[in-house]
Amino acid sequence: MRILVSNDDGVHSPGIYALAKVAQTYGDVRVVAPDVEQSAMSHAITVRRPLHYAVQKLDGLEAYKVDGTPADCVALGAHHWDKVDLVLTGINLGLNIGHNIWHSGTVAAAKQASFLGIPAIAFSAPAIEGDVDYAVYEPYLKQVLDLFLAHPDLPLLNVNFPDEPKGLRWTKMSVRHYEGYVIPGEDPMGRTHYWFAEEPRERVEEDTDRWAIEQGYVSLTPLRLDLTDERRLAAAHAAAPV
Repeated sequence: MRILVSNDDGVHSPGIYALAKVAQTYGDVRVVAPDVEQSAMSHAITVRRPLHYAVQKLDGLEAYKVDGTPADCVALGAHHWDKVDLVLTGINLGLNIGHNIWHSGTVAAAKQASFLGIPAIAFSAPAIEGDVDYAVYEPYLKQVLDLFLAHPDLPLLNVNFPDEPKGLRWTKMSVRHYEGYVIPGEDPMGRTHYWFAEEPRERVEEDTDRWAIEQGYVSLTPLRLDLTDERRLAAAHAAAPV
């Protein structure tokens, strides 16, 4: 099995190395990732300039660093490696739950694989200060991979790890509303700058990805590419058929 591994934290992120090492127990692995951090790039693709990549070794792993977005990396990696069987992205330094799924580069890289007809899983973990002990996640990585490979009808999966996992839970995406606000500040040159920030307005919904993380479970959320609101579409047809 050919497994393409990517992320949005960059080719030198310890999370991508931890994911690739586990993936090696399942097949041939190739790492194709951004040359610099591309967090929150969502599904941006590069269309106004050519892409470049450089080959390097990551402790024996074949790796390519690309001067593009996470979605670029998966598209380029699939182009250069005939018949990729599986794409894994992450392990992201920071959770991708709830509305974060919309702007996550790690999830977008997995979506790009799904657009290309390749099954994909995005993995994320809490961002903490200091070194992350990825060995804690290894047995759950394997459980998720075994589960995913046993269900070929599951094309796209978003997985998030809590600090100390105690099991797996199937979840839905949290749609809790947030209060967004802007924090002004001043840079060392005396220029005004701004940070975007947010805080939740509602309690966490049970059986969602956010709820699972708070309860100590690894959250497994099946995603789909079709964003159509089927219920509202049906209601619109019933009210005013065209």
